[in-house]
Amino acid sequence: MHTQNLIQMANRIGQFFESMPDRADALAGAAEHIRKFWEPRMRAQFLQQLDAEAGQALHPFMREAVMAHHARLSEALPPAR
Repeated sequence: MHTQNLIQMANRIGQFFESMPDRADALAGAAEHIRKFWEPRMRAQFLQQLDAEAGQALHPFMREAVMAHHARLSEALPPAR
């Protein structure tokens, strides 16, 4: 999947969860949604691009969610190529 599509999807997920009243629950919920519903290759590609130029388009809320829950999102990922 194209990295820009992953960033856009993550930002849409973040928009939904950011409206929750409890920020900690919102951050955890956004990260958990990606962990549950994105297949491991999608997550791996997404996480690899966070520090790259493509990752600059990621909304600050979603970046915070991913960084706070990076270890959980990295579970069961395929080996890096």
